[in-house]
Amino acid sequence: MTDSRYLAPSWFTRNIFNRCVAGLTRLGISVYGSRVLVVKGRTSGLPREVPVNLLTYEGSRYLVAPRGTTQWVRNLRAAGEGELCLGRRTESFTATEVAEDQKVPVLRHYLAKWAWEVGAFFDGVGAKTSDDELRRIGPDHPIFRLSPR
Repeated sequence: MTDSRYLAPSWFTRNIFNRCVAGLTRLGISVYGSRVLVVKGRTSGLPREVPVNLLTYEGSRYLVAPRGTTQWVRNLRAAGEGELCLGRRTESFTATEVAEDQKVPVLRHYLAKWAWEVGAFFDGVGAKTSDDELRRIGPDHPIFRLSPR
């Protein structure tokens, strides 16, 4: 795992796009699979919220970090659990980080579904690229498998 890669969101993404997606999601309108992730801050202990894309693949649910080792990734690693919210519905979960040798099919499925939104964060690698290319970028994109709590 590498903790060095992090692509910070632009002002527009942080202040307009994420807030709009989170607002719609809180109202119960999922924007193509969106949820609001609530996870305890590793330093403050306060709940932190961020919109995420919830991926379902082969019966399991995943969170993929397209921007790398973000604050929500660090907080989720520390807490090991969190909540996903859609409208008034809240689901508690525990999170297990996916090993590098298991990332390729999850990344491929994630990119097939959301490349239009997050493709710029994957260095030109897409759903149809080789397994070797997906393995190459895997360490830059933490993935968590979610289990009901």
